[in-house]
Amino acid sequence: MSATDIEQDPQRLRWQCRRGMLELDLLLNGFLDAGYSDLSKQGRGDFVRLLAYQDQIIYDWLMGQSIPADAALRDLVGLIRAAMKR
Repeated sequence: MSATDIEQDPQRLRWQCRRGMLELDLLLNGFLDAGYSDLSKQGRGDFVRLLAYQDQIIYDWLMGQSIPADAALRDLVGLIRAAMKR
């Protein structure tokens, strides 16, 4: 299954947001509900790409303990972090 297929199937995307850490489940699914629909096609692809990383890496990014080297992922992490504050 391609990233595009996942982007366009809300159930599969939600499944991909299920992680081994409850905190990540809540953060990623919260963003899926509150901010994903506002993303551009590229942003949606970046979100799927983000989900390919290990839980601890994503968690560190979202908690501000480290920063992604990739500029697009940095921007996306910033959007997710901003959505967490709403």
